[in-house]
Amino acid sequence: MSENNETDDITGVETTGHEWDGIKELNNPLPRSWLWGLYGTIVFSIGYVIAYPALPLINSSTAGLLGWSSRQNVANDIAALEQGRESLGQDLVATDLNKISGNPDLMQFALAGGNSAFKVYCSQCHGAGAAGGGIYPNLVDDDWIWGGTVDDIYLTLKHGIRYETDEDTRYSQMPNFGADGILERDAIKDAAWYVRSISGQEADLEAAERGAIVYQDNCAACHGDSGEGMHDLGAPALNDAIWLYGGSHEEIVAQISKPKQGVMPAWGDRLSEATIRQLALYVHRLGGGEK
Repeated sequence: MSENNETDDITGVETTGHEWDGIKELNNPLPRSWLWGLYGTIVFSIGYVIAYPALPLINSSTAGLLGWSSRQNVANDIAALEQGRESLGQDLVATDLNKISGNPDLMQFALAGGNSAFKVYCSQCHGAGAAGGGIYPNLVDDDWIWGGTVDDIYLTLKHGIRYETDEDTRYSQMPNFGADGILERDAIKDAAWYVRSISGQEADLEAAERGAIVYQDNCAACHGDSGEGMHDLGAPALNDAIWLYGGSHEEIVAQISKPKQGVMPAWGDRLSEATIRQLALYVHRLGGGEK
């Protein structure tokens, strides 16, 4: 404290001796409420240090008389959450897939879990929005090679497609009509024009008329008389505008000559039964699932 203290003539309050540009600082005491608040926080802090973990030690900290632990609280919350999930997971596995939608709580659990699992295991190929891209199928449209019912999707997820290590994998094999010499190049071109014509695309109609005969003799057994496809055989529909490997004449010719055949891993030995069911229900609800 400065020794140049004096009493202010106007307020009668002693000054602190500090002065800035002719303005003198008055030595007003703190409000009592402030002081009691300060004292209260000091008392509270002492009590807190005694009751709760507070003082750091070499390898730990003081435990506190109450034995409270934030780590233990988090562990308890996680354990409770896992217990709740386990119960719902058991119900999910025990309930028929087609009846789960009738249980709002169970369906919400399935869709939430399926959304999370899809981002971890499926989005790398099918995209974050499940719209596919390149050689990976779109899962939000209504075109399904192996069927779009929730049961069909479940089987595809569980056993995969052309996944050799799973004995029950879904498997289809389109012949190499060109590479193996089954059809002449001109016949393949005519068949490609026919496929474009039944899918509503621009086509050489004269060639398509010749290609119709080639199609009926070599393709209709799997893809259907009108190109509607067959889910049981994994033969895609050819009479729509949805193409996995491209719908131009050149791309169709290439697919007939030496077809690309995708592979999807089987998730039955990687994910739990509950997670596979969650994924099946989630994918089915994306917008294109069949009833």
